[in-house]
Amino acid sequence: MSKEKTIDIKDGNQEEAVEQEKEQETTSEATETSEAGEDTNDEASAKAQEEKDPLEAAHEQIEQLKDQLLRTIAEFDNYKKRTIKEKAELILNGSEKTVTAILPVLDDFERAMADHTDDPTAIKEGMELIFKKFVKTLEGLGVKKIETDNQDFDVDYHEAIAMVPGMGDDKKGKVIDCVQTGYMLNDKVIRHAKVAVGQ
Repeated sequence: MSKEKTIDIKDGNQEEAVEQEKEQETTSEATETSEAGEDTNDEASAKAQEEKDPLEAAHEQIEQLKDQLLRTIAEFDNYKKRTIKEKAELILNGSEKTVTAILPVLDDFERAMADHTDDPTAIKEGMELIFKKFVKTLEGLGVKKIETDNQDFDVDYHEAIAMVPGMGDDKKGKVIDCVQTGYMLNDKVIRHAKVAVGQ
């Protein structure tokens, strides 16, 4: 009888072990199913975020570009206003440098006029000094005299107002006389020299 009991006990242990194994399998299957469900939920939420993210990113980019555009327009508008103001100031006060440079020459003329000397030599010397000072001032401002003595006639610098025939072959096409001096400002002709040309 003790043997039968032992067998029964062993059979009972085996049945319990089988039942425990079944329970463990069921639990693990349930766990796997729940994990799979969680994975599916995670994937779905990730997909939803991925779908939302490009749209939100696009909206953010649009806002940034909009802000950048508004700033650029404002900067350009300010630049335009500043440029217009600077041009207006240049038109009104562009000659300030020239006038300031010439004022000392004007002062010399006033002193010469105030001097009531009757000596013609002193008057002539004074006028020559003022003239040289004036020419030097103009040169300082970039004004240069156009040379005409023994120069070939050049339409870029000279304006022919007379043709002089019978001057010989060596004078043909050359400046014979300068009627009015021409001037250049920084390598730009501001007044052509009026000349007579040999024919």
